[in-house]
Amino acid sequence: MKRMIFILTMLFTGQTIAEEIYATFTVHARKTASLAFNYSGIIKEINVDIMSEVKKGDVLATLISDDLIATNNASKVTLKYAKIDYERYKELLKKNLIDKAQLDKYAMAYDAIKAQIEIEKTIYAKTILRSPFDGVITRRMIELGDVVSGQMIKTAFNIQSIHDRILVVEFDQKYSNDVLIGDKFIYKVDGDENQYEGEIFRIYPVANSENRKVALQVIAKGLKVGLFGEGKIITSNNKLITKEE
Repeated sequence: MKRMIFILTMLFTGQTIAEEIYATFTVHARKTASLAFNYSGIIKEINVDIMSEVKKGDVLATLISDDLIATNNASKVTLKYAKIDYERYKELLKKNLIDKAQLDKYAMAYDAIKAQIEIEKTIYAKTILRSPFDGVITRRMIELGDVVSGQMIKTAFNIQSIHDRILVVEFDQKYSNDVLIGDKFIYKVDGDENQYEGEIFRIYPVANSENRKVALQVIAKGLKVGLFGEGKIITSNNKLITKEE
């Protein structure tokens, strides 16, 4: 019998051929951060500890800031009288008792102290360390009375998202052209008989030259950070069908 090889594309056959690709993974928090003060001072208050759950904007720790508060209070007094002078000379200008140049001097003084107060507020905000997102504190590296420096940044806390997780999945680089964003990943965590399913949402652009693996990310929920497991990527990429007669 004469042998013929027909190569038919998926467009021609209308069929879908899925490929299963073995992969391993580790569990990471979707969000992580190392938090530090961007200012020099002495730790005054610590409001959280390891395993504390926090909301975005919660105050985690503060520095002693009595000098900044006193300076700001003095600036507010200066602002009060600068405004009185400005309003007084504005009325004098309306009565043509002074010229515009004289009023401008008081307007400048008034605006300058307002700007100074905004600068002081910005500096004061640096003495308060807040949570950048909803999360859980995983590590604390400061104690009351510690001295911190804005020039030599010292990490105060490590924080990670509470439930949102990322699976960092690795598979053989020879399949790099077959795996696409949106493909399914079916997996099991080591020591857990339950089967889970996720969707690929990011593929790393380069392969690891040491182990010849390509990595990708899958969103997960509730798994403990540091766990690992294995699974299979179900590709949706069109394949070539070879038929022999």
